Amino acid sequence: MLRWNRIVNMGVAHIRRSTADAARFELVFRYQNPVVGIDRVFNLQRDVNESIRSTLTRIKTNVEKEHGKKLKKRKKPKKGEAESETTPHSNPVEIELLMDKCETTTWSEIFANVDEHEFKESKLKVCDQEFTVAYNYPYVQELTMPSTILVGFDCYPAIFKVEFTEREKCLFEWYRGKPSPNENSPITDWDKCEEDGFFYRVKVSDLNHKLKFVCTPKCNDKIGPTVELISNCVVEAGPGCDAFENKQKFTPTRLEGTKFRVVSYNLLADYYADSDFSRTELFPYCPPFALAIDYRKHLFIREIRGYNADICCLQEVDSKIFDLDLKLCLGNDGLEGILQKKGTTQEGVATFYNRNKFDLVQSLGFNLSDDLSTKPYFNELYEKIKNNEKLCERMVSLSTALQVTVLKSKANGQILIVANTHLYFHPDADHIRLLQIGFFMLYVKHVYERIIAEQSLNENQVSVIFCGDFNSVPECGIYKLMTEKFVPDDFIDFQSNAEQAVTGVSLQQPFDIRSAYNNPKYTNFTVGFAACLDYIFYQTNNLTMLQAVPLPSDEELTSLTAIPSILFPSDHVSLVADFDFINHEDAKI
Repeated sequence: MLRWNRIVNMGVAHIRRSTADAARFELVFRYQNPVVGIDRVFNLQRDVNESIRSTLTRIKTNVEKEHGKKLKKRKKPKKGEAESETTPHSNPVEIELLMDKCETTTWSEIFANVDEHEFKESKLKVCDQEFTVAYNYPYVQELTMPSTILVGFDCYPAIFKVEFTEREKCLFEWYRGKPSPNENSPITDWDKCEEDGFFYRVKVSDLNHKLKFVCTPKCNDKIGPTVELISNCVVEAGPGCDAFENKQKFTPTRLEGTKFRVVSYNLLADYYADSDFSRTELFPYCPPFALAIDYRKHLFIREIRGYNADICCLQEVDSKIFDLDLKLCLGNDGLEGILQKKGTTQEGVATFYNRNKFDLVQSLGFNLSDDLSTKPYFNELYEKIKNNEKLCERMVSLSTALQVTVLKSKANGQILIVANTHLYFHPDADHIRLLQIGFFMLYVKHVYERIIAEQSLNENQVSVIFCGDFNSVPECGIYKLMTEKFVPDDFIDFQSNAEQAVTGVSLQQPFDIRSAYNNPKYTNFTVGFAACLDYIFYQTNNLTMLQAVPLPSDEELTSLTAIPSILFPSDHVSLVADFDFINHEDAKI
């Protein structure tokens, strides 16, 4: 799908066939005829079994139609008036392909014996305009600009897809232009921006201007058609101050050696924020523009990038934001990302890791409802609840996911098992959440023991970190299980719903674990509810915590009533903590 304003460079007709067995090919050229007033990109999708002659006939028909349209719009002389000498006439449209092939030859025959040199020597003539024919040159397939551009934040295409090259090989330029008071007047004065590159940090001087993005796709010595795209919106002022700048003072650079930084952050998925209920009931204090994902994503992406993290565990990640924004921006910083969707929803949990500091050993993920009754490591616990029909029905109906990323430190060879989840939210579901974490810790234990056995390691060489939005305050059973290793069968959480009450079940987990933040007042802060729901849990016998970056103050969180706001992109705040491996003598690999 082509979504640019126009192809800039002319004189080349591009023939593109995506794969050797593709049934169709594309022929694209920009034809100009200033006499008639034509300046148009022609894009023909043709069958490979079509003859060259048939293709030329189709080109001729399309160009003649364009000539006809333009001539009809010309002012005709009134009755009795002589026709002006300057009135253009539609001369016959002549189309010719100068190639050492018979016109009855089909394109499939040409593609079967394709010779790039032969295409370079070929010419396509459209009236008096001549085009060099280029075959499978680098090409911009799809390009759109963002709908919101803010001073002080990075601007980059909302969608950018290329063929026969990679983004890193292309050339990019940015221009600013001041729109005319007349909305229908095109911008004719464009100033070159100070920086080039795919990402452009928007300047104060760009305020109230439109931005133009120019891309020349390249691959080695091949240069494809340059395209340009102008933003529909003008540059707007960003937030007066960044709420996360105080936190980023603690993370000015990436850690070195065996040290690593972990971020856990619920981003507030657009899947939940973009609704009348969210705007009028959940977050009525947040201006609608600040609740829109196209605004919020600028804030949380810049925030995350400013933490210089090595591991990011994110929750409520929209799949589109993951594909089009997070992978792109964090990938530019050296982070590799993996998304685990929650059932059939369009959001999930995502884990990013620094590929310069860690090697990926294994990426695992599942929805608990799919595996609850089938996996052997769940058998013992499932047997204790399976006869509680209402409880099991509710648990199976939920799309709660667990993501486990197994990493190997390049600095010392140590293994890090990083778990990431977002537990069920409902107020009457303490028992559900407690069982969910019970099952998940059984899985983490299973992975832990398997890694040790498969790689012949000892317990000092494998460590666990568990991040996420647990939707559970420190007084509940999840915190007790994680930090004290055990929850008895009479714990109050098991009785949070009388019809689904859990009996005869105690939970335990084998790891020495602590919360990086102990018990902060808030990690979630709205008008209707504020509490600590998010955690970074870490294994204390193998890992030492170097710092936990301070959370926003009460004054910051309430400065605009609550969050999200124009300063905070989510109803949760991010957690950021630094760690190092404890230097056990027998942990060296």
